[in-house]
Amino acid sequence: MSGIPLIIAFVVAIGLMIFSITRLRIHPFLSIMTVSLLFGLVAGIPLADIPGVIGTGFSNTFKSIGIVIIFGALIGTLLEKSGAALKMADTVVRWVGKRNPELAMLIMGWIVSIPVFCDSGFVILNPIRKALVKRTMKSSVACTVALSMGLYIAHCFIPPTPGPIAAANTLFQGLGQETNLLLVILMGVQASILPLIASYIFAKFIGKKVRANDEADLDGEVTQTYEELVAGYGKLPNAVMSFAPIVVPILLMALSSALAMARIQSPVVTFLGTPIIAIAVGVILALFPLASQKKMGDFQELTNRTLEVTGPILFITAAGGVLGNVIASTSMVDFIKQNAQTISLLGLMFPFLLSAILKTAQGSSTVALVTTAGIVAPMLSTIGLGTPALAALTVIAIGAGAMTVSHANDSYFWVVTNFGGMKVEDGYKTQTLGTLVVGLASLINVYLIYFFIR
Repeated sequence: MSGIPLIIAFVVAIGLMIFSITRLRIHPFLSIMTVSLLFGLVAGIPLADIPGVIGTGFSNTFKSIGIVIIFGALIGTLLEKSGAALKMADTVVRWVGKRNPELAMLIMGWIVSIPVFCDSGFVILNPIRKALVKRTMKSSVACTVALSMGLYIAHCFIPPTPGPIAAANTLFQGLGQETNLLLVILMGVQASILPLIASYIFAKFIGKKVRANDEADLDGEVTQTYEELVAGYGKLPNAVMSFAPIVVPILLMALSSALAMARIQSPVVTFLGTPIIAIAVGVILALFPLASQKKMGDFQELTNRTLEVTGPILFITAAGGVLGNVIASTSMVDFIKQNAQTISLLGLMFPFLLSAILKTAQGSSTVALVTTAGIVAPMLSTIGLGTPALAALTVIAIGAGAMTVSHANDSYFWVVTNFGGMKVEDGYKTQTLGTLVVGLASLINVYLIYFFIR
């Protein structure tokens, strides 16, 4: 099969995948793997070749990105347990000031969600949000939305969060190049500017329109809950020790890239700047706050918990790699190349829209990131995005789509709504509408960057 019939089959396959995940409640891993197999059969890949195509797509993803995902999640777990994540949040509050609680929640959410999943990040920081509302008498909803959006932006844009890592790996592999995580991080930071501004404005606006269930009756229990949370950690780690597991890996990767650009050879720096090693250093540094809390006895349990959490993500990520490899093995890429001039008109809009459709339909940002990257990777050069810088920007465009939008089929929607003390209808006015605003602001930011690097 080739040409238009193959494109139609591809659209049907994606629709079937969405239907199986959302309506039939089949696990994304099984849904993506099944659709990959069926699409390979329909597309005419020889039967004898299909097992190899599936196996190669699966193993290549695990080989290149599996350890990075596990280490990144482990850093987040260790920071949660030691109280370092809480210390990071407190530090940001002191920098910004108590008069701007929405801005404080926005910035701390964005920072904390770099190593910590947005769901758990919201739960961790929610006591601080409630305490700030009590102390400042500001809108509870405004602080909830600001925290939620800050967490979400970093979650979809900045490694070591698994979604952006997996998407970056898939796209750079599609170019036949080594994954440049540092470039993705820098793009993610730049692309966060407009959505962060939009989040702050939207939070201030919606905070005047919607009230939380607990907003009229915030008593001393909030402050007590916050103090009890801090007391539960004993003495919190210092700021340097808390930020080091995030900052040091970034600096190592930055130094390695800088020396490579300057054509200065340093085997030690190159070794330490490799993403797997740099993030492993972050894991080691994250152990120091844990040791200072005398909680090293919990390390094995924390590792087991992390592996339980990352297991499904790893398998979904690998399944996305399978789908991408199946697509690359069909004649669809050749057809796209023959019609590249027409398709390239969409450019960055194509991965954004595809990711947004997947996100809205099935709820998971990670699935949207991974699946879209697998689909787009074989097409990067044909749609005019075939350079490392543009590949990194494509990761961000996919991440922008993966925010758009969060609603009832997204677990994060329920975390924000429930912990924010809002009704379901208020969740749609705040979380759903907010993710639409932030997603569109992110897309605008992506295009602004594109005009400078194309």
